[in-house]
Amino acid sequence: MTADLPVLLARARSGDGAAFDELVAPYRRELLVHCYRMLGSFQDAEDALQESLLSAWQALAGFEGRSSVRTWLYRIATNRCLNARRSTSRRRAKEWDVPGVEPPAPTRLGEVFWLEPFPDALLEGVLDAAPPGPEARYEQNEAISLAFVTALQVLPPRQVAVLLLRDVLGYHGAEVAEMLDTTAESVASALKRARGSLERRRPVLAAGSTEESSLAARFATAYEAADIEALVTLLTDDVFTSMPPMPFEYQGREATVAFIASIFSSGRRHRLVPTRANGQPAFGTYIRGAEDVLHGVGLFVIEARADGISAMTRFEKGALPWFGLPRSIPAE
Repeated sequence: MTADLPVLLARARSGDGAAFDELVAPYRRELLVHCYRMLGSFQDAEDALQESLLSAWQALAGFEGRSSVRTWLYRIATNRCLNARRSTSRRRAKEWDVPGVEPPAPTRLGEVFWLEPFPDALLEGVLDAAPPGPEARYEQNEAISLAFVTALQVLPPRQVAVLLLRDVLGYHGAEVAEMLDTTAESVASALKRARGSLERRRPVLAAGSTEESSLAARFATAYEAADIEALVTLLTDDVFTSMPPMPFEYQGREATVAFIASIFSSGRRHRLVPTRANGQPAFGTYIRGAEDVLHGVGLFVIEARADGISAMTRFEKGALPWFGLPRSIPAE
């Protein structure tokens, strides 16, 4: 596209929408990932991306080419997400609403109840096509994990923006300062505070590895069979369970097993359909309804480490279409 860039810019500035679409097309998916990292919500990220591209279209006449188109778009998207982070219109927590299930008392009530999963299908080609700059400190797969995205949500918005631009995307401090209309000293200070607040987690199994696939398959088999004893053997001592937008969180094997037991004791039996989210194994979950039809009730995402499953996050059924999963499937 480099040779055609001046032509595309000229056409887009003259009002050619098709030329603008061609200009920004190579960056759409990576910008969506960036917005998702900042906002933690797939739906909010899609909205922020569309608003960012609209702003870029409206501001195109002022683009002087002092930076690359990619950097210019990241500046617009980052500032749009900062505005969204500061907004008071974030999604609210929901009360427990699973019929026939009385959950045990949670370990705590979580803060990031707007968290949503990100489909791996939309990551294809993004993480490899846009390698981070030399300043990056995080692997791209780690930086899309649910644990990382969740941790970002409790940091101040400006610290999140600086950390992502510096440590995930690898921009230089001076570039980040210009993108955020601040000083290099302010960027360095925000980055130091953000790094100090983020706890590096133990590495997970390689995506798609034999070990990860085996652990995920064993989890699905045990869960479908409502086999508590088999599940216990798969969980780490510090396993963490959450279920946004409900704020209930369970920390540790004992608390997690008590929660799962409450689900199984209701007589609900599940069919798990594999998919992937946030670079991690995931499953659409279905239960039997009338007329031998299984209805979707949610989406499980698990974190697989060498010593077992260290996190389970259950999302609502509204996420299923994002993964190409139907709302209902025939019973076998």
